[in-house]
Amino acid sequence: MGSLHQIQSGRAVLAAEVIGAGDPVIFLHASICDRRMWRAQMNAVGATHQAIAYDRRGFGDSRAEAEDHSAVADLLSVMDGLTDGRPATLVACSQGGRIALDAALTHAARIRGLVLIAPTVPGAPAAVYPPAVQDQMAELTQAEASGDLDRVNAMKARLFLDGPLQPEGRVAGEARQLFLQMHDTALRSAPAGTSVDAIHTYARLGEIAVPTRVIWGDFDFPHIQERSLRVSTLIRQGEGRAVAGGAHLPSLDQPDAVSRLLRDVI
Repeated sequence: MGSLHQIQSGRAVLAAEVIGAGDPVIFLHASICDRRMWRAQMNAVGATHQAIAYDRRGFGDSRAEAEDHSAVADLLSVMDGLTDGRPATLVACSQGGRIALDAALTHAARIRGLVLIAPTVPGAPAAVYPPAVQDQMAELTQAEASGDLDRVNAMKARLFLDGPLQPEGRVAGEARQLFLQMHDTALRSAPAGTSVDAIHTYARLGEIAVPTRVIWGDFDFPHIQERSLRVSTLIRQGEGRAVAGGAHLPSLDQPDAVSRLLRDVI
């Protein structure tokens, strides 16, 4: 474990962890996890850089009163508090990828590069599910509507950790337990308020001018794999890499492969 910090942003106190020193690399977690999804990568990157991971509002150890807020502004508060004004490389997964892309569009001078894992991109084509996946998504919707949080947690592990077309329980042991803990905390957190970030990101990907590596697991949802590849071609300095045997959270199920892909570009 590195040093722990509390960053004030609006009426939120964001929990952050720092390992190492050097050029800053900031990790932004998926909305089904918290900063602990990056444990292996933080240790790998912290050997040569200042590795920073933080919990967003409603996740992990962060605490926030409900208010209108900007996830990009929260990221900038973390940078202001921990990077001494130096531009950072952002490593981001899923919804964290949306924040990283929006930061690169609105605060380009503060971003050195991007590593995006299965990024969410507002304005991208809508998801199209194969029949087998559609059935699972319908079951998830029913569990959410009934308020069965334990069932929702188990189904999210099936879909996003194992992969929607892979056997349930493919990922076991510590990685699965960690996912279930992280997502359970998020499911039971009080609402953090309304996001004011509203950028039409997909239509503006060509404006991003920093080196960008886009990564996806070949066990992820088919439409997410397709979207990730497309994002890598729309960003001017973009490139794409698939992680064999990884689903939506390859930092958990293929940690060594993801760490290697990070070290290549930071």
